[in-house]
Amino acid sequence: MDLLRGITKLESLPLEGRRVLVRADLDCPLTPEGRLADDARIQAILPTVRHAIAQGAKVVLAGSLGQPGGRRVPELSMAVVGERLAELLDQEVFLPEDTVGDGPRKVVMERVDGEVVLLENLAFQPEEEADDDVFAQRLAMLCDVYLNDALFASGRKLASTRSVPKHVNLKAAGMALNKELTFLNRIAGIPEGPFTLMVGGARFSDTIGLMNTLLGKVKTVLVGGATAATFLAARGVKVGLTPVEKERFEAASQFLSRARLRGVDVQLPTDVVVSDGIGESAEVSTVAVEAIPSGAQILDIGSDTAAAFAKALAASRTVFWNGPLGAFEQAPFREGTEKVAKALARSRATSIVAGTDTVAAVSRLVLTPFLTHVSGGGDAALALVEGRDVPGVEALRDLD
Repeated sequence: MDLLRGITKLESLPLEGRRVLVRADLDCPLTPEGRLADDARIQAILPTVRHAIAQGAKVVLAGSLGQPGGRRVPELSMAVVGERLAELLDQEVFLPEDTVGDGPRKVVMERVDGEVVLLENLAFQPEEEADDDVFAQRLAMLCDVYLNDALFASGRKLASTRSVPKHVNLKAAGMALNKELTFLNRIAGIPEGPFTLMVGGARFSDTIGLMNTLLGKVKTVLVGGATAATFLAARGVKVGLTPVEKERFEAASQFLSRARLRGVDVQLPTDVVVSDGIGESAEVSTVAVEAIPSGAQILDIGSDTAAAFAKALAASRTVFWNGPLGAFEQAPFREGTEKVAKALARSRATSIVAGTDTVAAVSRLVLTPFLTHVSGGGDAALALVEGRDVPGVEALRDLD
């Protein structure tokens, strides 16, 4: 499976004098006061924008912010994104009042080569969510070249990602998307071995598809989070009050049997951090998995498990990680994920991290620069690795 098959690289397109529409992931978190809390998504598209400017293109950026539900919500205007983008580019960014129509078209046509326009919030338009083809055609009228630099948004059937490419002759992946596909290709193709898959997260059902897909490639599977609890319960371990997906017990047992036949080392926790409640009065302790109290819940992996996982990561050449190994959002249950994440950062392995919660965890630990690739693609990145279609990516392919 080649994720880059049929997709044109930005560098191969002639851009001088052309209007270039860049679909970007610009849904940045905001403070309660409406200011940017994090500009990482804006930073991610800068290479594409700067390349287009340097080639003499008129750049038209399109993205969404927040969840206005197809209504115009002044607090979710793209103005706050435009201000930060102007600072980073050190040039004016023009912001029309609408997304499509005479106003934006006039603003775009008045620009000279090298200037940048940021369209108003795509999510203000109900046609965007509905993947309306007429709306897509109106967006396409603003450009000569279409670039998709938005893997996160590409996982959904949106007009700006799925239908606009049908109406533009020249289309390609932006630099951020090309980077995503290049690194995810290392997992979707033939990873350099020894290859380790590490999974966690809140739901077993969210990870079993990924585990089954990669079973034929891995040497080791490290399991934490709620996924581990379901595996343990399926093996007859009493996990106290920990929520498990009983309807998935058979799938868990089948996975373990298939892994055993293939000689894959599946490492489940040997010790866990448990709590009998929440809040300051709750009692937190580390116990062996065979000794989980009936009134307690598993909320993290224990130190012995973290050490065993770290050892496995040190022996790996490629690691794909999806899902925190405990309830990372709560301080008492952060240590397991933190220890293992730091071990991964210290390792020599090609380390690829995907999934919204996992990316948030490594970002909070300030480990992003020490990992090979931290995907901003969310569920779309996982879909690509599993071999499922991602509408916005498929729309870029030219297989004739």
